Amino acid sequence: MPTVLRVDGCVGLSMLVDRTSGCCIITTAWRDEEAMHASEGWLRPVRERAGEVLGGRPQVDEWEIAVLHRDHTSKPGACVRATWVRTNPEDTDRLIDIHRLGLLPEIETYDGFCSASLMVDRTSGYAVSSVTFDSRDAMVRTRDAATTLREWGTREANGQIIEVSEFELALAHLRVPEMA
Repeated sequence: MPTVLRVDGCVGLSMLVDRTSGCCIITTAWRDEEAMHASEGWLRPVRERAGEVLGGRPQVDEWEIAVLHRDHTSKPGACVRATWVRTNPEDTDRLIDIHRLGLLPEIETYDGFCSASLMVDRTSGYAVSSVTFDSRDAMVRTRDAATTLREWGTREANGQIIEVSEFELALAHLRVPEMA
């Protein structure tokens, strides 16, 4: 984390971990696309080394942060539910609006809610929504409500749910401004 955060233009890093499956997602956020691309050559060996340490191969995806809303900063023990969705690329703006105006107001009412984000790839129509909770218990208590809401939102956006996963928030050092 300290190495990445020293790179010019980096505004944060987070790490999601599923200790059962061994899946680990490390996300970096950048001041702008130019800073992100300028870091590529320098960070490639850092990613490769992280993959060796964690026992896997890094997969690099680029996303636009379309929505970000924080109720409060997460604390140790926080967990994240991530939902990957695919829609037609021309429906991406509709997906963003549905998330911001339809899903987010409901998600904010969940007991233990910390924050929510939506990242999109406008070219492919692929998106990932993440909702952070104060604890695993809070996340588990919202499963049924989240399933109903997720299915409604995906239908409204002409999308398809690809995967839903739950993670421990192992590192939370994203300093991205509010975008809700």
